Amino acid sequence: MVPADPGGGGLMRADLLTDPVDGLDEALAAVDGFDRVLAAGVLRPRPDQAAGLLALAAAVAGSPLAARVAEAAEKTAAGIGDEGHLTALAAARCALLGSVHDALTARIDGATGRDRTAFPATAPGAPQAANLLAAARAWLADLARAGWQGIDHDLVAGAAPVVSAMLPNPALRRLATLLDGFAAELAASCPGATLERVPLRRWADLWSRALVLTVPGAADAPPAEAVTGRLLPLGIDLQEHATAVQAQVHAVLEPADGGTPRLVRASVSVPKPDTVVGTGVWQLLRPHTALLAAVGEGRSMELTDMPATAGGDLLWSEEHARPGAPADAFGTARVVLATAEAAATAPLDRHPTAIAVPVLLEGYTARQDGDALEFVLAGQPLAVDTDRIPAAGPLTPEAVAASAACIGLLRWDAGRYLLQPIAVETTVRKKAVALHAGAWAGSTTDKLGVKAEKAATDAVAVLRERAGRLLRK
Repeated sequence: MVPADPGGGGLMRADLLTDPVDGLDEALAAVDGFDRVLAAGVLRPRPDQAAGLLALAAAVAGSPLAARVAEAAEKTAAGIGDEGHLTALAAARCALLGSVHDALTARIDGATGRDRTAFPATAPGAPQAANLLAAARAWLADLARAGWQGIDHDLVAGAAPVVSAMLPNPALRRLATLLDGFAAELAASCPGATLERVPLRRWADLWSRALVLTVPGAADAPPAEAVTGRLLPLGIDLQEHATAVQAQVHAVLEPADGGTPRLVRASVSVPKPDTVVGTGVWQLLRPHTALLAAVGEGRSMELTDMPATAGGDLLWSEEHARPGAPADAFGTARVVLATAEAAATAPLDRHPTAIAVPVLLEGYTARQDGDALEFVLAGQPLAVDTDRIPAAGPLTPEAVAASAACIGLLRWDAGRYLLQPIAVETTVRKKAVALHAGAWAGSTTDKLGVKAEKAATDAVAVLRERAGRLLRK
C-alpha cells in the first residue's frame, strides 16, 4: 500500500487501524457515564448518577487507584464527597483516557513499525503555593457540585482572583491558563440551566485535568535535555482560535552524534484579534521564529544545544538554531521517517485528542462521497479530515483528493482514525508539484497567496495603528 522498501515512510499495516481495540468501548463508556454525572452536579446525586460514579470506580478496579476511587465513588454517590474524593475521581477519569491513548498509540506504532521511547522519571519541581492550589481545588469542587446545568456568573467569577494570583508564578502558569480559559468558556455559556447542548467531554476534560494539576507535584517533569543536530521539517499544523493561533512544526531530528533519528515538534503561539483570519495569522507569527521561514522555504535547521522535553517538544530558542541546506519534506519522509523514533507522551498529556503522528502515504486511491473524503490503502479505508486544512496556505481539499502522495498527521476522533493532510504531491497543469499547508509561513510568490497576504498586511497594520493610538492615550 506504500513503498515496501525498508526506507519507505508510510503505514505498512492499515488493517491494524480498523481492527477493534479490546476494552476501548468499555473505557469510553465509563468516561461518558461520569461526564453525565458532572452535567447534573454531585450535590444531590440521583440514582443514575450514582451508577455512573460506581461504573468509573469499577473501570479502574485493577489499578493502584482502585481503593481510593471506590471510596470516592461511594461517598460522592451518597452526597458527602469532599475535594479529595472529587480529585480521586478526576484522576481515575484521566487514567482511563490515558489507557485509551496508550492503546491507540500502540496500534499506530504497530502499523508504522515505529519504536517509541520510554518516559523518564520526573524531577521534583519548584515548591508551589499550597494556598493557591487549594483555592483552585475549592472552585473546581464547587463547579462539580453545581454541575454544568447549575453554573451561573457568580460561581464562574470565583476563578478570577485565583487566576490573577497564580499568573505571576511561573510554576503555576500552566494551571492558571487552563483555569482562565475554562472559566471564559463557562461564562460564555451562563446560565447553565438554559443550555440546549452541553459539551460534556470537553468540559469534563478541562475540569479533570485542572483538578489533577492542583495536586502538588502533578506538573513536575523531567529536566529538558540539550539536543544538537539537523532538523528536517515535515510540515506545519496550524491551530487557530478566536483569540490565539499556534503553528506547530512537525519534524525529524538527525542527531549530530549519529544516533537514531527522532520525531520532534516545535511550536510558536501568539494572541490574535478575532478579526485576523486566514493568511493574516502568519503576520502575527513570523516575528517570533526563523523556523517558520525555513519551513516555508523548504530548508533544514542546524541546532546546537537546543532544549528539548522528554515528550519530544523543542523549547525553541533562536540562539540555538541557524538555517541549513535545502530539505524537501517528501524526501525526508521517504528516507528517514520510517526509522525515526517517537517520543513518549508525558503522563498528563495522555489523551486521545493529543494523538498526532506524522506518516507518509503513497499508493492509495481517493474516494469521495459528498464532502467526505477517504484514502483506500490495500483495501482498507482511512478517513481524511479536510476540515483541518487551514485557509492560510495553498493546500486545498481538492488538491488532497487529487494527490498521489500525502504527508499527514494520524489522529483519532469520534471512534476512528483520521488523517490530517499537511502536504501533498499532486499534478497541477500537467506538472508535478508539492503543496504544503505551511507554504506561506515565511512569505509567498503564489498569485493567490500574494493577494491574500496584501489584504492581511493591511488589516494587521490598521489594528496595530489603532492599538498604538490607544496606548498613547
